[in-house]
Amino acid sequence: MRRVLFVLFTIHCSLFTAWSQTKTAEVLLETTAGNIRIALFDETPAHRDNFLKLTKMGVYDSLLFHRVIKDFMIQSGDTNSKHAKPGDRLGTGDFDYTIAPEFRLPQLFHRRGAVAMAREGDDVNPEQLSSACQFYIVWGRIHNNTSLARAEERIDAATDGRVELTKEMKEVYKTEGGTPHLDGQYTVFGEVVEGLEIVDSIQQMKCDRFNRPLEDVRILRATVIRDLPAAKGKK
Repeated sequence: MRRVLFVLFTIHCSLFTAWSQTKTAEVLLETTAGNIRIALFDETPAHRDNFLKLTKMGVYDSLLFHRVIKDFMIQSGDTNSKHAKPGDRLGTGDFDYTIAPEFRLPQLFHRRGAVAMAREGDDVNPEQLSSACQFYIVWGRIHNNTSLARAEERIDAATDGRVELTKEMKEVYKTEGGTPHLDGQYTVFGEVVEGLEIVDSIQQMKCDRFNRPLEDVRILRATVIRDLPAAKGKK
């Protein structure tokens, strides 16, 4: 009987711990803090293809995690960070194009380990277009009913009530953690499948008043380790 209950409990938990989306491509970030392996969702093809393209071009090689906020997220992709000196303020380096949002709620949301594209704020970017190359990895925190209620208030205000947290999403936020107040406003296009402990170590680093780590954390190399099936046959 105990074994049956344990199996049922495991199956129940797996409903909330596993992404159900299709992931046919993966990128490995080799960083000075350790390796982070990211799987990209086929449900967000524009963001997936853009990330793969920039990785193959070597854009992310030698870039810093230039913005780190404890219990929130770690951010990279600032093209100016490659040769940044200590104390330089970062965050503006980017390319001259944007990507249309690909919100896929409730399937893809800001649970811990989610990878999403950064963007300019609504005041200058009402269409919520994604940055060309700056991305962030979610850490967040474990929530309770009170903190989720506050997050829902923020979501309602930001989206005019168009976005709601489902029961399943709330359960994940209460058991795994994340940043629910960003849902429906930033495109989640991937997830960390290995190296979440590296994300944790980075998000705990001491930073200056602009959220740049006092000790540089650099992406030494970004590599496509599993490409799209269609792309493999191209020459």
